[in-house]
Amino acid sequence: MTLPDPSIFPNSSSNSSSSELTFAHIPVLSREVIEGLAICPGGHYLDATVGAGGHSRLILEAAPDVQVTAIDQDAQAIAAAQHTLSSYRDRLQLHHTNFANYNPGATQFNGILADLGVSSAQFDRPERGFSFRHEAPLDMRMDSRQELTAAHIINHWDEAKLADIFYTYGEERLSRKISRHIIERRPFQTTKQLAKAIFYSVPPSYRYGRIHPATRVFQALRIAVNGELDVLKTFLTKAPCWLKPGGRLVIISFHSLEDRIVKHSLKDSPLLKILTKKPKIPQKDEIQKNVRARSAKLRIAERLTEEEI
Repeated sequence: MTLPDPSIFPNSSSNSSSSELTFAHIPVLSREVIEGLAICPGGHYLDATVGAGGHSRLILEAAPDVQVTAIDQDAQAIAAAQHTLSSYRDRLQLHHTNFANYNPGATQFNGILADLGVSSAQFDRPERGFSFRHEAPLDMRMDSRQELTAAHIINHWDEAKLADIFYTYGEERLSRKISRHIIERRPFQTTKQLAKAIFYSVPPSYRYGRIHPATRVFQALRIAVNGELDVLKTFLTKAPCWLKPGGRLVIISFHSLEDRIVKHSLKDSPLLKILTKKPKIPQKDEIQKNVRARSAKLRIAERLTEEEI
């Protein structure tokens, strides 16, 4: 499993304080996304995680008269996408919602894209609390309208429940030792306070490995706060029904927990056929330009026709 290390992401907000620019980032696997969606003139596509609008822009530019419906649960992402895609307003609809809760009604799409996980822009905004590089509140909400935060989980959940999410969502083998240490020293208010406690809860030999010992715990907390795996399962159940026959579903994941769910959900759907026996991964030239892309995996499935079903 490759875990995204928050310390590798460049600070895109260094030159501007605006939401639009701080949310700007390079869309990963852009060539593979456009090829995978098989974009056609006049087609209608759903970008289920619009972010700053990078993938949506590529889709809109790929063929004449293309329409995009784009959604995101992050209000800052929606604001950034409005700015990025302002010249395409007549062919774009934006919705502030989680992709698991989205309801297209009778609309069916020629293709659907979901770029999962947390963007580098979200890591780079200290007040969001996703990264322990900054002294920030323990928040980690992708949708600021929800009540559950990382602070509530850390300061109120019991030891066994904390150990369970650290192990299940972070694949942290020292989950029990870390959770016990947290319980003994809470409450925690900031990201650095928590990261320091985690650092000193593990043996010295574990502190100076490839990644900071808090990395897996922070991933687990983020997944728990946002219910990421549950909403992904819900989305993957609904999305095939939103496709026109022959429409493509393209999913980009960044860690093994997501990719495993995507792989099996696509395989088990009676409405889909798999087009990628193995996931597509970034080429060397893309990784050199955008290190965040290094752990990305892309899978593609196609909606069966009525005759094929």
